[in-house]
Amino acid sequence: MIVAPHLGPLAGGNAVTLTGIGLSDATEVHFGTVCAGHFTAGSDTRIEVTVPAGSAGNTPVTVITAGGTSDAVSYAYLPPPVVTTVSPRTGLRSGGALVALTGTGLGRTVAVLCGAVPAAFTAVDDHRVAVVVPPGPAGPVSVIAVTPGGSSPAVTCTRALPPHL
Repeated sequence: MIVAPHLGPLAGGNAVTLTGIGLSDATEVHFGTVCAGHFTAGSDTRIEVTVPAGSAGNTPVTVITAGGTSDAVSYAYLPPPVVTTVSPRTGLRSGGALVALTGTGLGRTVAVLCGAVPAAFTAVDDHRVAVVVPPGPAGPVSVIAVTPGGSSPAVTCTRALPPHL
């Protein structure tokens, strides 16, 4: 059996697909010891499941049918990322400034938002993301990192006007 996607937030609520054989008569789907409250066996080879809440780390996923219990596959519950610093904290409103976000859980970053605007980024490792700040109005802007585990609390940097001589 395969579970896809194989990771998600601690709060659950996201949908995953289990693919295998003999799934049409499933009576329960378990994430560890927790029974998933909602699932649909669309065919003999596919089940759509709403993931229940869980604890950080890997947990076995099993399907119960009239024929018994499936072999377990692994699903990873991820905590949301935490951004502790942004450096430098000031860039030009014209955009293009390269800033570094540091914190934890950043290695699986799928998006960075500066305000509501997606920014170009590279996840360097689990503790650093390099971000190109997009253009926008001068003033403070909230920066949020998004991973399969959720969104980080916002940190603030400032877009500044260029100096005038």
